[in-house]
Amino acid sequence: QVQLVESGGGSVQAGGSLRLSCAASGRTFSSYAMGWFRQAPGKEREFVAAISWNGGNTYYADSVKGRFTISRDNAKNTVYLQMNSLKPEDTAVYYCNAVPKASLTVVAGDTRWNWGQGTQVTVSS
Repeated sequence: QVQLVESGGGSVQAGGSLRLSCAASGRTFSSYAMGWFRQAPGKEREFVAAISWNGGNTYYADSVKGRFTISRDNAKNTVYLQMNSLKPEDTAVYYCNAVPKASLTVVAGDTRWNWGQGTQVTVSS
């Protein structure tokens, strides 16, 4: 089973930036589309961004479009989320996971692997 380790979270002020990383164990990473998700207290886990297996296609939730950028390095088994112009409503625990296909219809219930521990992002106003 693939293990996922997210990192790079922290506390920033509104308007700041963070770069999240998600490292996957195993040799199958490059075969899968990957997604980032987030879960705020009391809310369901929601889709943030997705990227195809070769990085050629990316998709974003409307709430982050133009501010966040997803990318991947298959040689390092790692997917990234560059987050700029952060807002207080971006505060959540962020997770990555493999998804059946990179698209706008990805949901947390469609993911392929066990979830990692996530990384906390806190944005203050």
